[in-house]
Amino acid sequence: MVRGPILTLAAVLGFAGLTAVPANAAAQDCFDPAKPVTVEESRLGTSNVPGELVRRGGFTAAVDGFRARLCATTPAKAERLARAAGQGLWHAAVARAHRGGGDDRALYWARLELSKAVHQWNRPLTPQSRDRIGAALDRAARGMDDIRYPRGVQRLLVSGFDPFQLDGGNIRRSNPAGAAALHLDGTVFDTGHGKVAVQAVSFPVLWGAFDRGIVESAYGPALRGKGLSGVVTISQGRPGTFDIERFAGAWRGGAADNDRAGETGQVPPAKGWPQPRDQFIETTLPWQRMIDTAKGPYPVNFHRQFCQWPPGSTPGKGEPDCHESGDPDPGAVAASGGGGDYLSNESMYRANRLRLGLGRTALRGGHLHTPVLDQPAGQALTDPPFEANRKAIVDETVSMIPAVAG
Repeated sequence: MVRGPILTLAAVLGFAGLTAVPANAAAQDCFDPAKPVTVEESRLGTSNVPGELVRRGGFTAAVDGFRARLCATTPAKAERLARAAGQGLWHAAVARAHRGGGDDRALYWARLELSKAVHQWNRPLTPQSRDRIGAALDRAARGMDDIRYPRGVQRLLVSGFDPFQLDGGNIRRSNPAGAAALHLDGTVFDTGHGKVAVQAVSFPVLWGAFDRGIVESAYGPALRGKGLSGVVTISQGRPGTFDIERFAGAWRGGAADNDRAGETGQVPPAKGWPQPRDQFIETTLPWQRMIDTAKGPYPVNFHRQFCQWPPGSTPGKGEPDCHESGDPDPGAVAASGGGGDYLSNESMYRANRLRLGLGRTALRGGHLHTPVLDQPAGQALTDPPFEANRKAIVDETVSMIPAVAG
């Protein structure tokens, strides 16, 4: 297994233009705390946990440097600055993961610090201009601007997710799928089928971002290009087991996202992308080979469950019919795939709907659910069992991904 170049944090931040900040720039009063922020960003002020995780992750200088440079720049240059800052965060988090620092939470909270700064930047901007700056930052800080592969290798594209369910004392949550994405990004594996290069992105736990086509924006260019061998969406699932999902379903069940918003109904289309209207999409991952190559303490299950509203029934009304095996009925409406009806299911559905819409029917695609990673004990930010469990989940995830190629 070969990693991409592992840069020091200082070098990464230097590439992003976040070093040597003028002393007087940081002192400028250029942020208006009365300007609205998102629900996610509002959690930054509810506890000292986010700031401490940012500090422990080594991102405090990046946050302070971005705020200072934003104060010193003009609206015309802010989008470029935001993109560079986002790339710096992502590259630094990947480099840290490759050195053995597996905590995904520092990147999550640092990215929110930067996006909050954009929302409260006290400059005369139209809402559209502010949104463009924020979108450039967010996309870059999720690894979506540098999906590039070396020549002569098989190519895999995978995605993880942000931490979620952060209310009610859960602000210390990590998401092992996001941690695995950081470990996998830029990794090249030597396999019996040749070299396999992996690129990774991390998705938000936000219905609105999915409505705006973030999944298609991430996977679409790679699916349209040449040399891609497979796509794997990864998320946190249920306790104690990995699940390779057989089906994704075209239904949203309404659970609240990280902005406390819920959506119920059919997964909407993504503007500008070809996509079929299948109610269920079946995995094409080599699931048995993934199971056979998994290395770690957790069992790996090929999860065949699906739920449907039979033909003639009203979708969303009453309890759907759920099955542990077999195939959906012709004409049935999906109620859930094996992975449920939340954004993890939708990431698989959207990525593979696009795969089918672009005619990549033979390309391998599907979803891997990791075991749940519990929070550290008490009020600790971390502890040895938490670190060991995250490492075990991430390492076992990484052990399965090269089996997708070949």
